[in-house]
Amino acid sequence: MDLWPGAAYPLGATYDGAGVNFALFSEVAERVELCLFDDDGSETRVELPEVDAFVWHGYAPGIMPGQRYGFRVHGPYAPEHGHRCDPSKLLLDPYAKAVDGHVSPHPSLYSYSFDDPAVRNEEDSGPHTMKSVVVSPFFDWGHDRPPRHEYHDSVIYETHVRGLTMRHPGVPERLRGTYAGLAHPATVEHLTALGVTAVELMPVHQFVNDPALVEKGLSNYWGYNTIGFFAPHNGYAAYRGPGQAVQEFRAMVKTLHDAGIEVILDVVYNHTAEGNHLGPTLSLRGIDNASYYRLVEDDPSHYYDTTGTGNSLLMRSPHVLQLVMDSLRYWVTEMHVDGFRFDLAATLARQFHEVDRLSAFFDLVHQDPVISQVKLIAEPWDLGDGGYQVGGFPALWSEWNGQFRDSVRDFWRGEPGTLGELATRLTGSADLYEHTGRKPIASVNFVTAHDGFTLADLVSYNEKHNEANGEDNNDGESHNRSWNCGVEGPTDDPEVRALRARQQRNLLTTLLVSQGVPMISHGDELGRTQGGNNNGYCQDNETTWVDWDLDEDRESLLDFTRRLVALRGRHPVLRRRRFFTGTTGHDGRPDLAWFGPDGSPMSPEVWDAPASRAVMMFVNGAAIDEPDRYGRRVVGDDLLLCFNGQPEPVELTLPGPELAPAWELEIDTALEHAPGTRFEAGNRMPLLDRSILVLRNPARR
Repeated sequence: MDLWPGAAYPLGATYDGAGVNFALFSEVAERVELCLFDDDGSETRVELPEVDAFVWHGYAPGIMPGQRYGFRVHGPYAPEHGHRCDPSKLLLDPYAKAVDGHVSPHPSLYSYSFDDPAVRNEEDSGPHTMKSVVVSPFFDWGHDRPPRHEYHDSVIYETHVRGLTMRHPGVPERLRGTYAGLAHPATVEHLTALGVTAVELMPVHQFVNDPALVEKGLSNYWGYNTIGFFAPHNGYAAYRGPGQAVQEFRAMVKTLHDAGIEVILDVVYNHTAEGNHLGPTLSLRGIDNASYYRLVEDDPSHYYDTTGTGNSLLMRSPHVLQLVMDSLRYWVTEMHVDGFRFDLAATLARQFHEVDRLSAFFDLVHQDPVISQVKLIAEPWDLGDGGYQVGGFPALWSEWNGQFRDSVRDFWRGEPGTLGELATRLTGSADLYEHTGRKPIASVNFVTAHDGFTLADLVSYNEKHNEANGEDNNDGESHNRSWNCGVEGPTDDPEVRALRARQQRNLLTTLLVSQGVPMISHGDELGRTQGGNNNGYCQDNETTWVDWDLDEDRESLLDFTRRLVALRGRHPVLRRRRFFTGTTGHDGRPDLAWFGPDGSPMSPEVWDAPASRAVMMFVNGAAIDEPDRYGRRVVGDDLLLCFNGQPEPVELTLPGPELAPAWELEIDTALEHAPGTRFEAGNRMPLLDRSILVLRNPARR
């Protein structure tokens, strides 16, 4: 085959209707071979004829979408200098829009002998690795428009493409665990009835199963082992033809948008699946190792790792930054996603060794006219020195608020002296975000996430139970801030079961009445359990899949969660765009006030007392009398939130009529009072142990 010179931009494989332009960056390459594969696996190799600014390129007329391809890079193999070119290894295009096949655990993937790492292994890896696929850029988006929910109006649902639908009886078996299954009417109906505004999908970039897990009969279920930053994972496609995952993913996004649901991707740009110096050569390692990866300065044969996975991308390299930004822009413009959650985002801020919130990556994001306009959420930590950066990210960014999770868990499991901390989290964590000019939406609040106990397990287990992971229960977090309510694991004791159900309602209610952006972990609304496994990363089975076979208790929890989400939607005062000030408004009442159980204002002595575990929080609906983005005035109801974290009931004296003449019940986590029950100002009323009341001022309507 003859290749025309083609163009150095854009990188990757670009179909123009008559052929395909191929372009690959490698500063260290001496020559690059394009490898084309027929359906029977036979390979044709042809050298890319041109190189400009270290981009090797060529145009192949007549090549069509569906064509499988890869690269072989000829250059120095000198690990001691950071170079690992090896033309015996077929390399995945870093810009591949689709991937065919999977990596099989085979020695040919490694450039050294297992018996003696000093001996080269030049066996061809082509038959044992994945292939890049040329895709068509065309898709009928129709009138697709992003829902564009304001941050403060958002309720995020963290979910897994496979785990959400694998056991769903309303989804046809052939579609379960796929993009098409997530877009199925039965799944969409659950999401819309729940009232969430966005799904946050755990990694859907093409990822690799760890050989060590495969040997144990397990797999990388979570998917935090990316190898392709542009390609939707082919294992989640119901239709497995080359490149079909791209169209199926687009159809899923279009369907969710039609239902008013945004799509946020959990993305892993901090490392790749090639691992440490003993890992396989799959893509970047063989293309230009020293340009893509952070290497140990005094020993370039090893990788500087802040992720715990063996390698970290070199975020000061312009080519790495281009790769990441091109990928982000592609997912927004061509795949229509609405935002990103960045795994171990502190690593992205490491230009050298320190975490720098003014690093080049953030500069690029902030000036980019596409990326700066979507939702940007950081997991604000990594495993390196100074890696815990909650509250440390710049404007435009929201963060997973780990302190919210810890504080709420501690309060409801009965830790002393946590009332003041709870109040700070309820009001949007101003201590973390206000000093940098950010608003409550900087805080993505969560009690549970994919990593750790499910909500049901959080109130059922004191200890992790990860034996099935094959690591002798040594993996996973040991300090879970959980409480089993008196019995470890499943029980038939009706009192324990009732307390666990109430604790789940308490945790969900606290989450959904707090200022900031709430995130629900999938299945928590259904009482999902992992049997005490708090590290289900390798359990692609019923341990982690959502169980849709609901008994009466789980149906009740689902109904309660729907009511909570609807409550948040009805009351703008729970979705403020600004922090509380404590000052008196034009109606003569403060925007926020705190009262003890006796109805008197909270004093510093009461806040600081270790035994203080009950409080009433008044929020003034008139205090948010401010225009929204369209100039409309927003005025909400007054709410009185009553919390009792004590192990015994408390008698409340409601505030006097200067705040409200009476209150009506919206939510009771103890299920003692019916919604709409009226309580007069100044009256006394019992508040059951470990429970919450949400009351509304009916005079506002």
